[in-house]
Amino acid sequence: MREPTPAVPTAHDNPHGLQPDPIPREWILEGTPAARRKLLVGSSDDLASTHMWDCSAGRFDWHYGSDEVIFVLEGTVIVEDAAGVQRRLEVGDTFLFPAGSRFHWTVPHYIRKIAFLHSPLSRKMRFAKRIYGLFRSPFKQKQRATTWTG
Repeated sequence: MREPTPAVPTAHDNPHGLQPDPIPREWILEGTPAARRKLLVGSSDDLASTHMWDCSAGRFDWHYGSDEVIFVLEGTVIVEDAAGVQRRLEVGDTFLFPAGSRFHWTVPHYIRKIAFLHSPLSRKMRFAKRIYGLFRSPFKQKQRATTWTG
């Protein structure tokens, strides 16, 4: 028995308020995938953010400038890394795309995901942050434990 094909949302079917987020033309390998996204939240240091993203059917490459962890909400995708290793991601799956990597995406019908993006600090910046923390720690006020009486 065949699995039913999920309906692909149209421009009028946008209950999440996603905005167009075109895939660069030179990344598209087949079809006319239409992508949309919405920023859900960003960190105060601008190094992390959470987005909702969806895309219609197509094949394309994706180049990752930051670490991205996704959680698939709807649909499926087959991702292939530079070594040719493929993985099928479905509803409920989580996957990490490391900064600096490139993956080939094949979206058979539709995919909607939550994406957690994090821009990793360089080794020098991590070292500087650690040193800063050591100098700052003697001056931090200790937090008192709170008691829940619920």
